[in-house]
Amino acid sequence: MSEVSRPCPTALQVRRAGVLLHPTCLPGQYGVLGSSARRFMDFLAEAGVSVWQMLPVGPTHRDLSPYQSLSAYAGSQDLIDLEDLLHWGLLTDAELAGFSNDTSRKALFELAAGRFHRGDYAPGVDYPELSGYEAFIRHNSFWLHDYALFQALREDYPVDGWQSWPRPLRDREPAALQAFAQQRQGTLERIRFEQFVFFHQWHNLRRYGNEKGLYLFGDIPIFVAHDSADVWSRRDQFKLDPDGAAIVVAGVPPDYFSPRGQHWGNPIYDWSAMAVDGFRWWLDRLGMQRELFDIIRLDHFRGLQAYWEIPATDPEPVNGCWVSGPGQSFLSACFEAFPDLPLVAENLGIIGAEVENLRHDFQLPGMTVLQFGFDGSPHNPHLPHNHKAWDLVYTGTHDNDTTLGWYRSLDERTREYVNRYTGHTGSDMPWELIRMAMASVSVLAVVPLQDLLALDSDARFNTPGTAQGNWLWQLSWDSCTPALASRLRHLLGLYGRLP
Repeated sequence: MSEVSRPCPTALQVRRAGVLLHPTCLPGQYGVLGSSARRFMDFLAEAGVSVWQMLPVGPTHRDLSPYQSLSAYAGSQDLIDLEDLLHWGLLTDAELAGFSNDTSRKALFELAAGRFHRGDYAPGVDYPELSGYEAFIRHNSFWLHDYALFQALREDYPVDGWQSWPRPLRDREPAALQAFAQQRQGTLERIRFEQFVFFHQWHNLRRYGNEKGLYLFGDIPIFVAHDSADVWSRRDQFKLDPDGAAIVVAGVPPDYFSPRGQHWGNPIYDWSAMAVDGFRWWLDRLGMQRELFDIIRLDHFRGLQAYWEIPATDPEPVNGCWVSGPGQSFLSACFEAFPDLPLVAENLGIIGAEVENLRHDFQLPGMTVLQFGFDGSPHNPHLPHNHKAWDLVYTGTHDNDTTLGWYRSLDERTREYVNRYTGHTGSDMPWELIRMAMASVSVLAVVPLQDLLALDSDARFNTPGTAQGNWLWQLSWDSCTPALASRLRHLLGLYGRLP
C-alpha cells in the first residue's frame, strides 16, 4: 500500500518540547484538575514547554494502573477538584473541610449530586457551568449509561469483578438491569454527575492550556481491562466464553523490560466482529479522546499488525504466539472517520519491518528513547544521529527508570560508551541526555519531569512486570523553581524548541 496523504497534527508542525507527568503526581488536597493543574501549566509555560504528556486518565482499579481502567471512556473521579463544587454552592466550607478528616469523595459527591438534581444551589444565581448537564448526558449516552450501571453494581458487588455477579446482572438481562436501576437511582445520578464535573473541569483545563500555547498529549492503551464497563457491556467485541471468561489474553514475549515476557491478562478483541460495523466501538473511543487531547499516543501500536496471544489458562507469557491484527483496514477506518486524527504510534519493543511499514503507510510519528540507544551498535535507531524529523524523542518513558537511575545502574563499559557519545563525563547526568534530546532533529522532545528534577531510581513511576509500588510518585512544588524553568527555557531556545 502506498502512503496515505493526511494533514500533520497542528501540535507537531513545528519543533517543540514536552514534559511527561501524569496528573496523579500533582499535589492537590481536593483533587488536581483545578488550581493544581493550572499551576503546573504555568510552570511549563514559564519554561517554554508547549506539550504536556500524560498517561490514560480513566478510573483505575486498586493497583492504580492507568493502563487497566474501569472504562475506556470515563474520567477518573479521583482527579476532580472538589473546590469547584464549593464555588457552585453544592458543598459547604465545613463539608469540604471534612474531606481532610477522611470524609470520602463518594459521600461528598452524593451530597453535591443530590443538591444539583434538586436545584438546591446558590438560589437566584445563574451558573452556566451547570446548565450543560442534559446536553452532556445526551452527547455521551453511548457509554455513560452502561458505565454508571457498571460502577453502581461494583459498589453492591465489590469482590472479584463482574463475572462473579448474579447471573442475570452478569449477563445483562433487561429486567434485572431495569430493577437494579430503579433501586439505585440516586447512585446512578451521582456517577453521571461525577462524569459531568470531570469533563467540565477537563475542558476548562484544556482551554486554559491552549491559551498559554500548551497542547495536551494523551495515551490510549490498545487493550482494555477485563473487569471494565467496556467488556461487561460489549462481550460480543471480545474473545470470551459463554460465561464471560477470557479465552485468550494479551501480553508480550521476553523483551528489554522483562526476560520472561509479560502476562497482561487483558482480553483480546474479536477483530472480525469489530470489523462488521466498521470498528464503531473504536471510532467512538477515538472520538472521545479527540475531545480531551491535542495529540494521542496509541500504546502498543505493534498490536495492530500482530499481537501476542496467550491462552488464558497459561500463566507463562512465553507460551503465547503472534496473531495477525487488523492493521490496514482498522487504520483506514480511523482516518476515514477522522482525517485529522493526531495519532502517534508507540513503536517500542519487538518491532519488525511489517510494523514500521504499517506506521509509515499512515504517516504516523513513532518514538525513540535515548536510554535504549547504547547497545554498542552505531545503527541503533534510538541514537540521535539516526533520528527522523517526524518522530518523537524521549530521554525515558514512564516505564523506564529515571535517567539518573538508569545511568548509575549501567555496567562500566556501557557507562563509558554513554560518556564518549555525549562528550561528557556524566557529572551532569541526566541533563547531558536532556540536552541530547533537545538537540535531536525530532520534532518533539519529551522529558519526564523526574529527569528534569535529576531524581534517582526512587522516583521511578512504573516497573513493567511488577504489581506493587507503582504509580505512586508525587511532585513537591518546591522542586518547580524559577531557576529550573529558566535553565530549561534557555536550552529550548538554543535548539529551536520555543513555540
